[in-house]
Amino acid sequence: MYDSTGDDMEKIARQGILYDFYGALLTEHQRQIYEDIVLYDLSLSEIAQERGISRQGVHDLVKRCDRILEGYEEKLHLVEKFEETKKLAREIQSLTRELAETGRADLIQRIEKISGEIIELETH
Repeated sequence: MYDSTGDDMEKIARQGILYDFYGALLTEHQRQIYEDIVLYDLSLSEIAQERGISRQGVHDLVKRCDRILEGYEEKLHLVEKFEETKKLAREIQSLTRELAETGRADLIQRIEKISGEIIELETH
């Protein structure tokens, strides 16, 4: 296992989502090793032995992939936009439930405003 502490769980989740968005931009070799670490939770030693490279080589490659994926996010902000879209969609869901229960017209205006924000997020 590459990372296992509580703080590292957030890092692993971040690595996974960055990989989901940008993994296709890595080389095949990088993807295979990164998947072994992040998705399949193999140890550096297991991967090194399986791939016939050093443990340090695996470690360096994973760190390089982390930097590459973070670099894509810094430039493209796709994960950030996705997270904001999810947040707004949850708010719409909550407002529609409340609207169904209360019939308040002001909620329709708020829903229209939020959906407009989502559309704007997708065009930037």
